Amino acid sequence: MTETIGNQKNSRNRDPVRGIVLVVDDNPANLEVLSSFLDQSSFEVWATRSGEKAIQKLDNDHLPDLILLDVMMPVMDGFETCKHLKSDPRTQDIPIIFMTALSDTADKIKGLQLGAVDYITKPFHYEEVLVRIEQQLKLKNLTKTLIAKNTELQEAQTQLIQAEKVAALGRLTAGIAHEVNNPINFIAGNLNFVEQYVQEVLDLLKLYQKYLPDPPVEIQNAIKTKDISFLLHDLSKIIQSMQIGTDRVIEIVSSLNNFSRHREAGKKLANLHEGLESTLLMLGHRLKANAHRPTIQQIKEYGELPPIECYPSEINQVFMNLICNALDAIEEIQKNQDFEEISQYPGVIRIQTESIGEGVILRIADNGSGINEADQTKIFDAFYTTKTIGKGTGLGLSIAYQIILNNHRGKLSCHSTQGKGTEFVIELPIR
Repeated sequence: MTETIGNQKNSRNRDPVRGIVLVVDDNPANLEVLSSFLDQSSFEVWATRSGEKAIQKLDNDHLPDLILLDVMMPVMDGFETCKHLKSDPRTQDIPIIFMTALSDTADKIKGLQLGAVDYITKPFHYEEVLVRIEQQLKLKNLTKTLIAKNTELQEAQTQLIQAEKVAALGRLTAGIAHEVNNPINFIAGNLNFVEQYVQEVLDLLKLYQKYLPDPPVEIQNAIKTKDISFLLHDLSKIIQSMQIGTDRVIEIVSSLNNFSRHREAGKKLANLHEGLESTLLMLGHRLKANAHRPTIQQIKEYGELPPIECYPSEINQVFMNLICNALDAIEEIQKNQDFEEISQYPGVIRIQTESIGEGVILRIADNGSGINEADQTKIFDAFYTTKTIGKGTGLGLSIAYQIILNNHRGKLSCHSTQGKGTEFVIELPIR
């Protein structure tokens, strides 16, 4: 199909369209002949007689594959038109071939410096024009293929990094859990005997007090000096605290074991709430109050979730990355605030879960620093980070995205307002 200033042609019932070519020339005869030739060569042709009209024609989402641009035109010449097109991100990658009667080397260099890919001098040899167009379109398609392959390679590299990080984390946490588990079980088991033995000693002391109410002066002085009543009372409290502490360590070890389940065993049914709780437990030290701020609040709105068929260690890695990012964002917005200011608007992490149809949705939100619109389009790219040097690697969200999208056929999306907070939404199929 040829679109010209005058008549329009649609004489092609032969070959499929090979591409769209925009021809810009102020000479109607040149425009008509060149358009007709390209139309017969199975190209869809758009034609305009000025640079201004060419720019107006490209002011939409439908763009040509290549532009043939005359240099010598009134008002806006080809050089100025090319400069305008190359400054627009929408049109800057469209190949431009200049057409001109100018044969001066300086003019050719100027055109190439402005971004043109080739130069055709008038009068035309139409077969030469056709070959040059075909070459540039072939080069453009090869470039697109190369970019696509490079993107695939980057994704494969990210997946390899993700797999190694998850495996390394699993080995590390499993090793820590194993090393800690034996001594803590020994301590926990012996605490029961300590409590029993202490109670027996207390009972024995009470018998002494009952049947020997008036001990020698030396013993009476020792009782006063040592404050035996306080010691006996506090000893019981210490044993109770030790018991609570060992129970806490056992709980952490259990969470490490839950967190580090190996993918090699294949997918298995998992309770996502357990994964969330184990992750929060491991990050408990970052949630607690300190000298600079009060406790970061946790709001849990858990729905009824069925067991999900997944790789538990990978899903736990996603939870870890997202919650760590939420904590980082809260710390970022609080770094220039004093304790009183933070107390009025404390950090909050909200976790919501619900089951919908054949899938589940998890939302992890914070009231931290938020992400600007420009960064939101890049946050899932490998090695892209908005954090300061040494704070982030640019892999956390990329790894999370690959785990959810590729390994679990799910979705991971982000909704954020700078200065107000961020919400990540995980969608997973039940099976």
